[in-house]
Amino acid sequence: MALEPNQTLLAARGLTDDRDRLLTADEPLADLHERCGGRIPGTLAVPELLDLVRQGREMGLRIAREFTAFDGDGMVSGFVRVHPLGTEAGGGCELLVENWQRGPQSPENARDFAERLDAIDRATAEIVARLDARQRVQVLNATAPDARALQEAFQEEPGKFWSDYIELVGIAYRQPLHWRLIDGSRCRIPGSDRQWRLRLMPLGPVNGGPRGFEMLLIAEEPLTPSDADGADSPEDERADARMIGSALTPVLRQPIARIVANAETIRSRLAGPLKPEYSEYAGNIATAGKHLSAMLDDLADLEVVEAAGFTTIAEKVDLGDAARRAAGILGVRAQDRSIVLDIVGEADGIVAVAEFRRVLQILINLIGNAIAYSPEDSTVTIAAKRAANGRVEVSVSDEGPGVEAGQVEQVFEKFERLGRDNDGGSGLGLYISRRLARAMDGDLTLASQSGAGRNSPCRCPRPGSRGQGRGPSRVAAQTSIAPIAAVIAP
Repeated sequence: MALEPNQTLLAARGLTDDRDRLLTADEPLADLHERCGGRIPGTLAVPELLDLVRQGREMGLRIAREFTAFDGDGMVSGFVRVHPLGTEAGGGCELLVENWQRGPQSPENARDFAERLDAIDRATAEIVARLDARQRVQVLNATAPDARALQEAFQEEPGKFWSDYIELVGIAYRQPLHWRLIDGSRCRIPGSDRQWRLRLMPLGPVNGGPRGFEMLLIAEEPLTPSDADGADSPEDERADARMIGSALTPVLRQPIARIVANAETIRSRLAGPLKPEYSEYAGNIATAGKHLSAMLDDLADLEVVEAAGFTTIAEKVDLGDAARRAAGILGVRAQDRSIVLDIVGEADGIVAVAEFRRVLQILINLIGNAIAYSPEDSTVTIAAKRAANGRVEVSVSDEGPGVEAGQVEQVFEKFERLGRDNDGGSGLGLYISRRLARAMDGDLTLASQSGAGRNSPCRCPRPGSRGQGRGPSRVAAQTSIAPIAAVIAP
């Protein structure tokens, strides 16, 4: 039974499976699903409900929330409860929609229409900048290949008025001029043959004077092949890395830290009583925030190791002491997964010429990856020894699934994650670690021995993921560094 306009229904139920397909539904829910282009059984076709079902299933949380959807003729609203059923019941969710109402689609007011246009411009802008209250550029991010000259001009002389970097078409613009008068104007940017449209969007209250502005530059036509020539050169990649490390990292670090702190406060119930599922949800937010913070650290390190002339300090480093310190830092994380960190071999007296801080950084990355991708109740082995070639080595071995021989070098590539999309890594850890090792006259290598046990390298796929080898393997990530004798020998 389809609902008539202004008609209210007390409740309607539905059932989804572990792939978010609607298996059964009461008639109003089935009708809404079909009006949105779905069929039974088939993927839940109501975007607003699908998003809630997916969240509930993936996080295992009960969700209760209001929703509004358009069924092609009118607006349907109600209060939906999503109850994950667990793997023992098929891994799907039960839906209960209460206070279901249907009415005519309300006309879009001017404010909603303007916000929708702003969202479209944000999504299509190829150049985005943050301005202060006086319209001076603080951060500039350009994804367009023909915006290279603009980005270089900003990097050479940051902090100037935005009008010093671009040229308005048909307007003799001089500071100061109210932002409303030039919002939407056409402009040109250095090095680009395309026409651009300028958007200036205030941040904060408009009447009392904005705290700053968001500047968007939207191209009026697509790129031609000549515009895109050389877009992926190494120089461009290094420029992007400098922009991220120098500009975005300081801007993002403080708000991310605030998000993590607030989420931890909610999770620990310091602000008052809270249902367990919402406390767990806050914990997920805090974990995601910490992951973003770690990615910022990786991006900052990427800028450092790729900078021209990057060098490290030459000092005496006891590899056994560095291994124990790294294991101590990650001890709690290992305990949470019932993993033993075992330091073996010639742990004492293995001295290298290197920078202690960088050696510790490499070991924390290797051991952290080993913990993340090893099975529970397993062992991660850290060994320091003198190699036959007169050098010294420290290795980290674990008991995960391993990699194929052809992928050993692939794991050291920048942003390489071997097809894993949801493990939370940035794909930069091994790349940065190898660059650090080589800067200290050493190297970082990976050895895979099939059939020697369950073992995972620092960046290897989980069981069942793309790139996994056929059988179990033992893999050791090994860092070799020049011995102290090579420097102090007479």
